[in-house]
Amino acid sequence: MMPRKPSYDRDALIDQARDIFWRYGWAGTSLKDLERELKLKPGSFYAAFGSKDALYAMALERYARDGVTNLEEMAQLLGPLGALKAQLRRVIDASGAPTKACMLAKTYAELQAKDHELAGQARTHMVTMKACFADLFRRAQAVGEISPDHDPDRLAARYQSDLLGLRLSAERDDVNASQIAEDIAADLDRL
Repeated sequence: MMPRKPSYDRDALIDQARDIFWRYGWAGTSLKDLERELKLKPGSFYAAFGSKDALYAMALERYARDGVTNLEEMAQLLGPLGALKAQLRRVIDASGAPTKACMLAKTYAELQAKDHELAGQARTHMVTMKACFADLFRRAQAVGEISPDHDPDRLAARYQSDLLGLRLSAERDDVNASQIAEDIAADLDRL
């Protein structure tokens, strides 16, 4: 007898779980919440994902991979410096996102004090994103968009810090995040 094929789209469930975890965090999302929101019975949940942590790791991976892909697509369309500036606008315009704050940073902040493995995974993904930013700065130097006098790795670290701060500021109603994004973009133009 052949095993029954699941009646769900695993990729769609990972996307849905990513959005739940992104909004509520690891501790704020219970297994029961996931089963209810994903419309899976406990046995089906475990068969599909193994555990809440395994699903969270898949959601983090999806979030990070999508971030790298989106950045590269923007670089193809707008050039390296244009992509870095467009990323700032994406944060401000992210009305369809579960939250404007970065899922990787939220995960790291929530779980690193507990020495949780997922904090390490979030950190690794943030390092990868910083390397993508550094690559864009190098490419911007190669095409003459910014001065070769700057260290791309240092620029990437600063940009990532600015971006994470912008994402958190965009969550607040007492801060003009659009103005901050414009200031960061203007700083990029001065490089």
